[in-house]
Amino acid sequence: MVISLTDNASLQIKEMMKDESGSARLRFGVKGGGCSGLSYSLGFDEELNEELDLVQVINGIPVIIHKPDIPVIEGTTIDFKQNLMGGGFSIDNPNAVLSCGCGSSFRTKETVGAPEKC
Repeated sequence: MVISLTDNASLQIKEMMKDESGSARLRFGVKGGGCSGLSYSLGFDEELNEELDLVQVINGIPVIIHKPDIPVIEGTTIDFKQNLMGGGFSIDNPNAVLSCGCGSSFRTKETVGAPEKC
């Protein structure tokens, strides 16, 4: 598996998928931007590019991963944490060597991305 989902993340995603169409899949990847150059993309998608996308079923959830993103996100764990302020997904990426202060962007040793001013 390229990435893993904790039990808490899986439960939350399955609950959220109930509001999506029957063909929706979770899409996880990266895009350029943020203070450190890369930011995560996490959402639902029905579109699939057979050449560029990999689909893996993780904890019963179909997950689309853009193949060029694999070296940047391989080994990543997605979790869902609940606290007094609400809840949210947290992403633990062992490839990230630098993260911005707000925690929403990162860079890896090989991939700088497109840093923006904060």
